[in-house]
Amino acid sequence: MAPTIPPDPKSVAGKALQIEERTQLLVIGAGPAGLAAAIEAAGQGLSVVLIDENPVSFKTMGDEVPLHYGQGMSGLARNRNAMLEAFIASEPQIEIAFEAGVDLRLGTVCWGLYANGPSVSWLPGLVAGLNDEDRSWLLQADHVVVAAGRRDMGLGFPGWEKPGVMGATAAAALASRYGALAPRRIVVLGSSTEALIAADALRRAGAEIAAIVEQAAEPLASPDLVDGLRAGGTEILTGHVVREALGRESVEAALVSAVDAAGRATGMERELACDGIVLAVGATPVVDLIDALGCKVAFQAQRGGYVPLVDADQRTSLRQVFAVGDGAGIWPSKSMNRGIAEAEGRRAVAAIVRELGLDDGRAVPDAVAPDAASHDIGAYRLAWVRASVIEAKAEFHVCQCEEVTAREILEVRPPRYLDWQNERRNDRSLSALLGEEPPNPDQIKRLTRAGMGPCQGRRCREQVAALLALGAAMPLSSIPLASYRAPVRPLPLSVAGQIPEPPEQAEHWDTWFGMHAQWRPFWDVPELYTVAGNDATGPVASE
Repeated sequence: MAPTIPPDPKSVAGKALQIEERTQLLVIGAGPAGLAAAIEAAGQGLSVVLIDENPVSFKTMGDEVPLHYGQGMSGLARNRNAMLEAFIASEPQIEIAFEAGVDLRLGTVCWGLYANGPSVSWLPGLVAGLNDEDRSWLLQADHVVVAAGRRDMGLGFPGWEKPGVMGATAAAALASRYGALAPRRIVVLGSSTEALIAADALRRAGAEIAAIVEQAAEPLASPDLVDGLRAGGTEILTGHVVREALGRESVEAALVSAVDAAGRATGMERELACDGIVLAVGATPVVDLIDALGCKVAFQAQRGGYVPLVDADQRTSLRQVFAVGDGAGIWPSKSMNRGIAEAEGRRAVAAIVRELGLDDGRAVPDAVAPDAASHDIGAYRLAWVRASVIEAKAEFHVCQCEEVTAREILEVRPPRYLDWQNERRNDRSLSALLGEEPPNPDQIKRLTRAGMGPCQGRRCREQVAALLALGAAMPLSSIPLASYRAPVRPLPLSVAGQIPEPPEQAEHWDTWFGMHAQWRPFWDVPELYTVAGNDATGPVASE
């Protein structure tokens, strides 16, 4: 019998995670799908923890997390208690969840999901990293339902960094859910169903929709939605883009002009007085947790872009993980009927209780297929980026956090802080620099820093992909998804440091994973010391 070799004491092997909580079901996101899943599971006797990061703090909104708020929050957003009360009041199902016995935690973030795999076989099962304003901890769950919702594709133009340029999802939430939207006269970019639903929500909340600006020749949404906005006094400008956001400290007007089929400006420019420009050119499923966990994702145009691959039960490629709601796909009828998302949540729970042998025979909602595509969303988004970014009247930062322009992305220029002067490349094409395969946004991120800032690419991620598709003359669907990594939300070190470690791990913190230290304690340094004579093979003590 071969002798048993003990694990390296300096590795993570044998050092159990400090799991603070356990539950049968963790639901991430308290939207229609997440609430429906939590209520259904609690009604079937499962222990359920439901978390939602909203209402996020004013500071977090200022960091453009989790949505592109564009500094469009009114002073009310500083009042944490008022925001919490407004959030609860805006969704009647929250009270029903409480009554059903769901352990509901608002203002709580899931910054990472982890499952057993080749490099983490020591995990006890599905583990979620959670934090609120004060602390961070680990929760183990038998099953996880991810209902992370949607966000909006960013779209740059000169002046888009000004306060008042914001995403449609953020604007609609501030207006309808919290009553905390600062801009009162708004120009909306985009005319899809999701765009006009957001515009109508803003109008109902008291904002004036000055114009809908659409680069396509005709609005994309149904005539009913278009006519409803027209009847309210909204101007519909097709074949137009915003050329510049005007204003000194914030948005004061949108400079618009007509564009031709190639996205080039034609005719006279025109000013539209406004204090807000809402980006609604592409609603995007939030897949950061799903992708970082390792679930399979793919570009599915009929579902809004990159989404997790799910079966009829909403199960992802990891058996204990389910994706529901807008995070599993966005299409017009789903945006207009919350019942479709709720059915997805209940269908996921039905699969879980069936697996646990608790099925009581109740009816399970049928899966609803996405609507037939009314347009090619890949070509549509590329057209917006071509007209607004490539054909812009002046250079601007596509990645605002790291101050990277479209030209620097397409020419794969090193970050400017390196002060790189000795540039001898003659061919700056993407194919010459990165090969003939579809350019990968992760490569561009490492070489230019585009997408590496505090907002974690929420404003520029889709724009960078579109620029690469245009630069390589490839369809948008061929550009790989820029990878996500935990933590998928900003996590202060003062909070992250509260996750306890076993004493055995802290004992060897300087030599984790068996790596020798690159320094020696001062008490071990000989009088005549050289690096060449350093012995790194012996025991190491931490100061």
